[in-house]
Amino acid sequence: MPLTLTDEQLNEMFDKIPTLAGLPRRLEDLSGGLTNRNVKITTPDAIYVARCTDTSSKMLGIDRDRECHNTRAAEQAGVGAPVIDYRPDLGILLLGYLEGKTLSNDDFQRPGVIAKAAAAVRKLHDGPRFAGHFDMFERQRAYLKTVLDKGFRIPDGYHDHADTFDAIASVLTKTDEGTVPCNNDLLAGNFIEDGERIWLIDYEYSGNNDPCFELGNTWAECELSTDQLDEFVAAYYGRRLRNKTARAQLQGIVGKYGWTLWGCIQNGSSAIDFDFWGWAMERYEGAVAEFKGPNLARLLDDVQAVD
Repeated sequence: MPLTLTDEQLNEMFDKIPTLAGLPRRLEDLSGGLTNRNVKITTPDAIYVARCTDTSSKMLGIDRDRECHNTRAAEQAGVGAPVIDYRPDLGILLLGYLEGKTLSNDDFQRPGVIAKAAAAVRKLHDGPRFAGHFDMFERQRAYLKTVLDKGFRIPDGYHDHADTFDAIASVLTKTDEGTVPCNNDLLAGNFIEDGERIWLIDYEYSGNNDPCFELGNTWAECELSTDQLDEFVAAYYGRRLRNKTARAQLQGIVGKYGWTLWGCIQNGSSAIDFDFWGWAMERYEGAVAEFKGPNLARLLDDVQAVD
């Protein structure tokens, strides 16, 4: 489904969904959504969100059936929005609307937010297993193949860090302790704060994964300090663990390097008006700073420690 449909065209599609058919509706575009269009639908009876997607491109590795399945699992875990309907033929996932504040990076500086976020993540991870798995090392290789095959622009020197990336992969693989259901894309805008609890949304990249990828990727995307990462990991595990904090930080670095290529693919292919190249370079430069920084050797040692 094209993401540039008019409200009239959207309403024609919504009329094909039994929950919405025949009801008066007010449509409002929600912010965010770099691969989809999120539309808030207000009816006399309830409020919904339609995640409208263009299913013509497969370059980002998004499986919409898996997204729906895992969104339902997150709902069962008690941290996800209710799934009302799923129409892959229309490119629409219809969800219940979650009342609350969509977080920003600044919100993670407020007292108590990191602890609430950790509780929500833990609840998701303790919930029903997801369909499929997510591994950034596999995803990075797939994205790199797409970038090279399509001739998309890539940061200068990107390949120079392949050995470091592989060295991190080797250590993380040796110390792997299994997977849990992960969102894998918990940037600040995917946290909805509702009083004393937090909801987690957007399961496009969800799959069973190392829990420390979730923690580290959130650290990277929400621009937390290393002290805040330590706080986040401690809140998640119930105590401070040097090996888990190191593991989460390494996974966050891995995420920056891998997601760089996501930005390159979007920069070369997306019709959305957004600076994907700037987004990619921000992550790439962050990854390189960590690769070349003074802490990498310590992190590789710490992740192999007993605690």
